[in-house]
Amino acid sequence: MPLIDLTGLQFGITGFVILMTLLAIRVPIGVAMLAVGILGYLSIAGPVALMSYLKTEVYWRFTTYDLSVAPLFIMMGQFAAKAGLSQALFTAAHRWLGHFRGGVAMAAVGGCAGFGAISGSSLATAAIMGQAALPELKRFNYSGSLATGCLAAGGTLGILIPPSLILIIYAIMVEANIATLFQAALIPGILAALGYMLVISLVVRIFPDSGPAAPKASRRDRWRALADIWAVLLIFILVMGGIYSGIFTPTEGASIGCVGTFLIAITRGGMRWGGIKEVFFSTASTTGLIFLIILGAAIFNAFLGFTELPNELADYFKNSGLPPVTVIMMMVVIYILLGFIMDSLSMILLTVPIFWPIIAALDFGMPVDDVKLWFGIISLIVVEVGLITPPVGLNVFVISSMAKDVPMIETFKGVIPFFLSDAVRVVIIIWLPSLTLFLPHLLAAD
Repeated sequence: MPLIDLTGLQFGITGFVILMTLLAIRVPIGVAMLAVGILGYLSIAGPVALMSYLKTEVYWRFTTYDLSVAPLFIMMGQFAAKAGLSQALFTAAHRWLGHFRGGVAMAAVGGCAGFGAISGSSLATAAIMGQAALPELKRFNYSGSLATGCLAAGGTLGILIPPSLILIIYAIMVEANIATLFQAALIPGILAALGYMLVISLVVRIFPDSGPAAPKASRRDRWRALADIWAVLLIFILVMGGIYSGIFTPTEGASIGCVGTFLIAITRGGMRWGGIKEVFFSTASTTGLIFLIILGAAIFNAFLGFTELPNELADYFKNSGLPPVTVIMMMVVIYILLGFIMDSLSMILLTVPIFWPIIAALDFGMPVDDVKLWFGIISLIVVEVGLITPPVGLNVFVISSMAKDVPMIETFKGVIPFFLSDAVRVVIIIWLPSLTLFLPHLLAAD
C-alpha cells in the first residue's frame, strides 16, 4: 500500500518538482534521480516491491549487451588523445584553412569534427582540441570571444558526429538500432560543422580584427599535414564503415577502434605502461559516473511509470488537437530550459521516457522507426546546445579553465552566434526530416 495518500499523478508531479529543486541546489544528477526514484517508489509500492525491483534492475541494467559499447568508445577516445591525433587534425586543418580570414578558428572547428568522429564525447573534444588550438589562436591575435567561443561550440560536435555516447543511450532507451542512428546523425553533424564555419566567416566580416588570416602554408606542407592524419581516416572508415555496412555490430566496431587507437598511441604517441593505466582508470571513472546516472534515471523512471505521468501526458497531447510539429517545438523549448541546469546525458535520461510516449502517440506521417531516428537527432542537437548555454555550459567552463586570460562572460558572448546557428539547424531538421533519414534509407536499400 502507498505510504502517502496521493494520487499517482500528484506523486509524479511532486517527484519531478523535488528533482528540479535538488538539481537547482547542485545535487549531482545521478544522486538526485536515485534518491527521488527510491523514495517515490517506496511511497507508492512499499518496501517489499522496491527491494524486489532493485535486486533485478541493477543486474539487468548493466548486463545489457548494447551498453558495453559505451566504455569501449570512451576508451577509444582516450587512446586517440594519447596518440596525439587531435594535434595532427588541427595542424592539417590549419594548413589548409589558416590563410583565410578566420581560418584558424575554422580549422579548430574542423579539428573538433574530426576528433569527435573517434571520441564520442563533447567535453573530451573541447578539452583536447582546446589544448591544440588555443595557443595558435592566441598567437595570431584572435579575439578572446571568437577563440574560446568557436572551441566551446566546436566541442559539441563530439556528441553529434558519430560515434556518440548520447545516441547510444537514446537507442537503448527507445529500442532503436544504434548503427542506424549513427547513419542518421552523419549529415546533421556535417551540417553543424559547416554551419559553425559559416558563422566564423560572418563574424570576421563584421569584425575584421577578431580573426586575422595566418600566413599561407606551402603546398608541400599542406599535403604532408594531410598525410599525418591517415590514422584518423583509417580508424573512422574502419569503425564507422564497418558499422554502417553491417559487417560488425557497434560493440565490435568500438572494440576494433580501441585496438587501433591503442596501437597508434603506442607507436606514434609513445605511450607506455603509465599512460595505459591512466587510460584505464579514466575510462573506468567516466563509465562509473555515466552508469550511476543511468541507474538513477532507471529507478526514477520506474517511479514515474507507477504514477502514470508519461501516459497521462501522451493522452493529453494526443487529444489536444495541437499539430505534431508544435509539440516538437514545445519539447525543444523545454530542452533549452533544462540545459540551464543539466548536462546533455542527464537531459536525455530524464526526458526521453516522458517525451517518447508523447511522440509515439502522434501522427507524423512516418513509420515509427523513422520517427525514432528523427526525434533522436532533434533531441541530440538541442541537448548539445545546453553545453554552451549559461549557467551550466560545461564546454564553456572547460575552455574558460584553459583560457584564463579571457573572462568567462566573453566566452558566453562568443558562443551566441553559434547558438543562433544551432537554432537554424534545429528548424531545418524539424521541417526536413529527409536530411536525417536519407542516409539510413539509402544504406537500407543497398
